Amino acid sequence: MPLISAALASIMCLAIGLSPGDSALLITLAASSSYIAVPAAMRLALPQAQPSIYLTLSLGVTFPFNLTLGLPIYLYLGQLVGG
Repeated sequence: MPLISAALASIMCLAIGLSPGDSALLITLAASSSYIAVPAAMRLALPQAQPSIYLTLSLGVTFPFNLTLGLPIYLYLGQLVGG
């Protein structure tokens, strides 16, 4: 989901005409929304769901991906669409 969100945000940045820095920031925030919003949404949508599963998947998989591989990709996309 982070890569899909980043791709959609890149298209939006290109259409709006944001600067490279603003584009990189918006792309990073869009890609990060999946692990920020999932715990709250899951708790409300499925109260019987086990928090250990959805918290582990959203924070244990997506967050490290964004830190290691995602940020360089998002910065490159920001420079590509913003400049």
